[in-house]
Amino acid sequence: MTARSASVPVSFPDRRDYLSSVSLDSPTSPTTRAIALAALPAALAVPPGSGAVADAEGARKIGRGAAEGLFTGGPVLVCHASLTARRLGIAPPLRSRDLLDVLELFAFVRPARFCAPSPTGLALATGQAEPKGAEAQALALREAGRLLLEEMTEAAWPGREEAVTLAETLNRAGWAWGERVLEALHAQPVRERRQRGSGLDAWSRLPEWEDEAPRGEAGSAPVDSESARIRLEKLLQASGLDEARPTQSDYAAEAAYAFSPRDEEGRPRVLLAEAGTGTGKTLGYLAPASLWAERNAGAAWVSTYTRALQRQIDRESASLWPDPAERRKKAVVRKGRENYLCLLNLQETVQAAQLGNGDLIGAGLASRWAMHTRDGDMTGGDWPGWLPTLFAVSPGQQASAANLVDRRGECVHAACPHYRTCFVEKTIRASRRADLVIANHALVMTQAAFDGARTARGLKQDGETAALKRIVFDEGHHLFDAADGAFSAALSGQEAAELRRWIRGPEGRGRRGRGLEQRIGELCGDSEQATQALNDAIRAAAQLPGEGVSSRIAPPSGEINPVGPIERFLVAALEQLRARTSENATPGGGEFGMECALFPVTEPVLETARAAAQALAAVEAPLLALSRHLEDILDDEAADLEPSSRARIEGALRGLDRRARMTLPGWRAMLQALESDTGEPDPDFVDWLSAEAAFGRIHDVALRRHWIDPTVPLEAAVVMPSHGVLVTSATLSDPLAPSDSGDPFELARLRTGAARLIEPARTLKVDSPFDYAANSRVIVITDLIKDDPRQTAAAMRELFLAAGGGGLGLFTAIRRLKAVYERLGPDLAKAGIPLHAQHVDPLEVGALVDVFRAEEDSCLLGTDAVRDGVDVPGRSLRILAFDRVPWPRPDLLHKARRERFGGKGYDDALARGRMAQAFGRLIRRADDRGVFVMLDAACPTRLFAGLPPGTEVRRLGLAEAVEEVGAFLG
Repeated sequence: MTARSASVPVSFPDRRDYLSSVSLDSPTSPTTRAIALAALPAALAVPPGSGAVADAEGARKIGRGAAEGLFTGGPVLVCHASLTARRLGIAPPLRSRDLLDVLELFAFVRPARFCAPSPTGLALATGQAEPKGAEAQALALREAGRLLLEEMTEAAWPGREEAVTLAETLNRAGWAWGERVLEALHAQPVRERRQRGSGLDAWSRLPEWEDEAPRGEAGSAPVDSESARIRLEKLLQASGLDEARPTQSDYAAEAAYAFSPRDEEGRPRVLLAEAGTGTGKTLGYLAPASLWAERNAGAAWVSTYTRALQRQIDRESASLWPDPAERRKKAVVRKGRENYLCLLNLQETVQAAQLGNGDLIGAGLASRWAMHTRDGDMTGGDWPGWLPTLFAVSPGQQASAANLVDRRGECVHAACPHYRTCFVEKTIRASRRADLVIANHALVMTQAAFDGARTARGLKQDGETAALKRIVFDEGHHLFDAADGAFSAALSGQEAAELRRWIRGPEGRGRRGRGLEQRIGELCGDSEQATQALNDAIRAAAQLPGEGVSSRIAPPSGEINPVGPIERFLVAALEQLRARTSENATPGGGEFGMECALFPVTEPVLETARAAAQALAAVEAPLLALSRHLEDILDDEAADLEPSSRARIEGALRGLDRRARMTLPGWRAMLQALESDTGEPDPDFVDWLSAEAAFGRIHDVALRRHWIDPTVPLEAAVVMPSHGVLVTSATLSDPLAPSDSGDPFELARLRTGAARLIEPARTLKVDSPFDYAANSRVIVITDLIKDDPRQTAAAMRELFLAAGGGGLGLFTAIRRLKAVYERLGPDLAKAGIPLHAQHVDPLEVGALVDVFRAEEDSCLLGTDAVRDGVDVPGRSLRILAFDRVPWPRPDLLHKARRERFGGKGYDDALARGRMAQAFGRLIRRADDRGVFVMLDAACPTRLFAGLPPGTEVRRLGLAEAVEEVGAFLG
């Protein structure tokens, strides 16, 4: 199977927005249409459970054998060749002149434009009506191919010369669409050129960024409530709405508190605000945020948990700045470096493919995207994440986000030939001049922690979050989990191997990458001490695990062969894990792997930990020395240092500081804690051993340390240094507080760090304006055995059929999801209802949600990632079914937190919040209707207390529930 891309395509918030965003079919003469259709082969559509073909004679259903014959015999039009092959039960195909994937044509004709990767998605993107059924999808697929080819024949189609150059290169490489694309492009005059080039070198044709003078410290002008109300009214008018709802206006007025000046250092203005679904909280907080930015010449930061919401907020900012050019300057979507296309990686990928070591067609389409992308964001931006997965290309040769972004910290900064066109550098500089920076929780926290560490040493902040004075944390219910990830530590085989690679570079044959010497060696050339420190670090890093560590510490054969002190420690840790875990744990560690408490420590773990700590110290010392020498160079040669050299050194120092002053000391502290005088764990932390499993075998072992309360570092690094913070969500309060205080925001205070503030946080609760009593139903099925996947599948089948599709099934375990999918899929297919599933279909979560949104009557099965990230207004989501209560998994970390935060009441609060979040996915507009179903009869009524007022919980048998769903949804 092909590797799945980690990127997430842009998601439209509303199916009606989707339909209005696409261009309609341009008029053509019947003759032109007939010629175009005759030139195209038959189209094959294989939705789950059926197949159809459309050719010049029309559309008709065909059996699986005929579909397989057409697919493998070609020529044929398809949509997502690998997914089509999986549905036919055959291996993903190699590229072929006879296999024309219309998604590839879309990526060429409309680069950096949204399309759900399905026949329905292509139909909607090309202005057609939604096709219902296999025959309609086949016809729509063929029509989409015709429309896209015809689009290039229009005189006004932009970038023809550039497209011709690339199409000629791809055609020579065997691209199935090559000849047809060139024919369409030459329908209009094209200048004859003796030398056209390859068209692959996007890096040489992108505009450069320009530096500007520093903006300076933001002011302290206040934003009053009345001004926030007035600004909100203007935003609503710009959006085509008449007036603010009273609750939305009140929300904006109260949110202004977070943008008022603080009176003392360490006393930020903090507001915890719950706004029910439909309140319009995004515009509600953008109103005071934009006012503050204008009045104080500073940037207001909005931080989210999911990528989809980042883009949604960006779209909402069009109300502030309708002109796209102005909006690009005023509102900047900001992510970590590992999310953006690295042009040097793209160049190396293209060059390797030209030499026969890679997918030249995929690299060419990625290069075309790079010329049209807004900001180079490959994980949630306009990159089509499905593009690398269409054909069978080995993961290492794909032009995918996994290979094209810099996830290993190997950036050479100013030494890169593409530094002046770098997407990351452009985005960082844009964010320093913006009024609104739309970031994510992980970036805000990790960067704030890094800046705080540098400030403590008397060094300047690196500028990426130096202006974090006013912050809105949207999706604030995820703040605790985001802090947990940002402020934790894990010494694992894979993490240690990544550190070795960062220092020494790739050590295998034919592997791309740059080690520390390649990145900064020449900067140390005039300093003997710096060169010596660099060489010492490279030599010491040889003691760290190398590639293939899992095959040495946990091989399937059982022949353990650890190399170096870190691997020997991990082998000892694995032995303790196997000795302490349950007897019925599988050899591969079960679905979630294995874990055990660190204390009491076995003697082998203690002995190997000493040697491992010494090996880490031997790496840390020269890295610290190298960092000091580079700082000296910045200081001693300040007058003579070239700007490019300064930028390189500052970039290198950021990487060195992260590893030598944060990662390595954290690892050593965990190892040294094993030899504490008491032999007892630190009361503020949870330390444990874990083994991660996949496909029945262990692929990594780790020593982990998490804060029991990660809001301690969150408060210190982010909240306290700021001037104002708004934490907002649709599910922030809990009506059943875990103690006797009666404060519905008690848990929110604990899980955001607000409970320890000197200046108490204000709270606000605004109810949803939706009529839930009329538009929703909540049902608990009382006569199912939840542990029997056959009964779960049967229940979902009957419920989804009664709803006519539009069903979302949520699972707490991947194993149960797959078992239900195998039984449910064929039954729904017989009724013409497609079923898609996370962890089954070769699409990542964002693409699956896009397909689910586009197909009004399809169904989707997923886990937590779907529950937290789906935004599907309208009929596409009209029934949601939980397979069981989403209790938190009782691992060691959760047990420690449950004891700290309220016992069983803490468990209830988390489950209640998850169910409320899922319910919030169901009703997104005033005219939505939906049914929330819990298939777990043991679900306590108290867990529904977090649902909006007006919802009534009914406990029914399955037959009665099916009848109720059918009657309610029609």
